[in-house]
Amino acid sequence: MTKPDDPACTDHTPLAARGGPVSLALARVARLHRTAAGRRLRGLGLYPGQEFVMMHLWDKGPVRQSELIKAVDLDPSTVTKMLQRLEQSGHVTRSPDPRDRRAVLVEATDASCGLLEDVAGVWAALEEQTLAGLSEPDRAEFVRLLGLVEGNLCTEAGDCPD
Repeated sequence: MTKPDDPACTDHTPLAARGGPVSLALARVARLHRTAAGRRLRGLGLYPGQEFVMMHLWDKGPVRQSELIKAVDLDPSTVTKMLQRLEQSGHVTRSPDPRDRRAVLVEATDASCGLLEDVAGVWAALEEQTLAGLSEPDRAEFVRLLGLVEGNLCTEAGDCPD
């Protein structure tokens, strides 16, 4: 039987996660960050993840849907659903690729250009909320450390940038 002052009674960390406190913290922070981003994006009429599709299209111009799926690293059915919603809202168009009629080209519309500034504003505000209370040197160190962690994990995931 455990006693009230026993760590098993007072530590709210799941038992299986006690060997990985950093991993647990990263998972919690990632979930909270995505939730906060989703709330902010909702005001723009976007669902979480759609901003990454739009960012890619704004930066790269028209791309094949298959390339977009690889770039955002999501399930093809998820990207298809995102594109349907973005097309219905007037932010993207899809058309046959003139070089290969079997492929589909996806392109950001001119109307979505105003959304670019709004998304940039959401990300800037989210950045400030996320890093509130950190000094500039702490922010730089945090980014550096996250880069190291990302490098460790991309090797494991087999998803490192070229």
